[in-house]
Amino acid sequence: MSLNSQMRAFQHAFTLNADPGIVDAFQRAQSALADTGIVDRALKAGFSMPEFTLFDLSGQAVSLHSLLVRGPVVVSFYPGDWCDYCVMELAALAAIHDEVLQLGASLVAVSPQAPQTRPKSSVTEPPFPLLFDAEAKVARRCGIAFPLSEELRPIYTGAGRRPSSEGQDNWLLPLPATYIVDWTGEIVFSFLDTDYTSRLEPAEILAVLAPLARRTDREQPVWGRRRRRTRATRGGDDAPLCDFSNPTSTRTR
Repeated sequence: MSLNSQMRAFQHAFTLNADPGIVDAFQRAQSALADTGIVDRALKAGFSMPEFTLFDLSGQAVSLHSLLVRGPVVVSFYPGDWCDYCVMELAALAAIHDEVLQLGASLVAVSPQAPQTRPKSSVTEPPFPLLFDAEAKVARRCGIAFPLSEELRPIYTGAGRRPSSEGQDNWLLPLPATYIVDWTGEIVFSFLDTDYTSRLEPAEILAVLAPLARRTDREQPVWGRRRRRTRATRGGDDAPLCDFSNPTSTRTR
């Protein structure tokens, strides 16, 4: 069964069994988020991935640059593993991790969920780094961060979400988003969705990585060599993005 088939089955069961008021709250929030036009403004294929250095669960620093030295990188943004859909996605990514490595690529998952706030779980840790994006700063630079609606905050808290500290920024979450970045730092494929129950199929990730692995003109990453289109720098982490026209490859909803 595909990842999205699993998610649809889970969502169907949830809709049948959950409090109708909660189901309606999720639908209202999802519709309102789509209406903001966040997907249209977000970073997409054809642009350079913002450089980042984030810490994994063991406190080790992981930088995009260090990963790109080895080859292409898959960067998957997710809200947190208190989210059942995120747990399903992480498990599906773990299942293809060896194939990703065989294609000369790396895989990381990025979340604003602080390690100390992760719920205790018997779920096996994935074989790739889970990186802590404090206050969703990298997600903001990608244009995919949004404030969780006031209506959903107590529902998410009940599901296990624990902000690391007080403050508006701790209610920022990323869209479900996957970026595939080539060794020059350019995004060659992007998946963005305001529907938290929809994620990129792992098979599609492998399909994008395969031709990258076959290319013979591999070069060492040289930052700026192919940074043809970049985001505006004014305004810091929440700066508006440049015009994202004619991306080379993208899937959005």
